[in-house]
Formats: sequence, structure tokens, C-alpha cells
Amino acid sequence: MTTRNHTRPDVAGTRGILYVHSAPSALCPHIEWAVGGVLGVAVSLDWIPQPAQPGTYRAELSWAGSVGSAAAVASALRGWDHLRFEITEEPTSASEGTRFSFTPELGVYHAVTGLHGDVMIPEDRLKAAVVKAALGDTTLLNEIDKLLGKPWDDELETFRHAGEGAPVRWLHQVV
Repeated sequence: MTTRNHTRPDVAGTRGILYVHSAPSALCPHIEWAVGGVLGVAVSLDWIPQPAQPGTYRAELSWAGSVGSAAAVASALRGWDHLRFEITEEPTSASEGTRFSFTPELGVYHAVTGLHGDVMIPEDRLKAAVVKAALGDTTLLNEIDKLLGKPWDDELETFRHAGEGAPVRWLHQVV
């Protein structure tokens, strides 16, 4: 079966990947419903056990849709207890890419990404990190680590490796 991506001429299209790193089984259908609601299509994920946290499941979904879909999915899923996820959105000719990571302990991390996936840190956030470090509240290294998402990467790394070789499903939004 071939899936086509239908887009309106006035809506910029992009694509990305949703990685649900761990979710309890009771949450899995709610995740599908929430993601499908944002993307405007029914979503049925292939859930596999997450060996890094027994009793939880993981899934991956490649999607295509309008610019801003990653932010909308992240907003729909953030704050759910016992859920860990990441979602990326590729840059377009009119927009930069994005990356969102979520863990129950750390909350949401958001970064703008460039053409090659590099995290792009706005000047005002760098200035704020320097000021915070100068006031003695923290170190500049800690602040830069937060700006780059290192605490989220550190927490999610075990879950990422546990999912190596997991199947990826492609989903295209009908706009």
C-alpha cells in the first residue's frame, strides 16, 4: 500500500520522527490518539517492550505534515507521567528544524536545529547563561550543557540504545 502526503499549496510541509522511548501499556493507546489528533490521521504504532525499563513499551513513527507539527505533538504529550519521548522536525526552505525531548524528571527540552541537525543556540540565551554563571548561581559549563540538552540526552541514552533495531513506521499527514 502506498501512502501519499497531501498538502495544500499554502501549507509548508516537513517531516520528522517521533521516538516514544518508554510508556506504560495503559498509556500507549492514549499516545496514539493524541498524536493522531495533532497529525489529523489515525495512528497505530507497533509497540515493543522497552528492556531498559521493564513493564514499559517503545515505538517509533516517521511522519510528514505541516511545519510546527513537532511542537504540537510535544505539547500534546508533555507532562504525562511515566512517558519519555523525543520528536524531531526537519528544516524547510522557510523554517528551521526543531527537536523536543521529554522526561518526567526534567520536563520538556526544546532546541532549534540547523540544516545538519546541529543545535542552534540564540544569542540571548547564551548571554543569559553567562550572566547566571557570573552571578555565581551556576557554572557556565552547566548552563551550556542545559542549552545543548545534555541532561535530557544523559537520561534518554539508555532508552535509545535499548531500542536499536526497532522498526520505524512512516506516517503522512493529510492536510
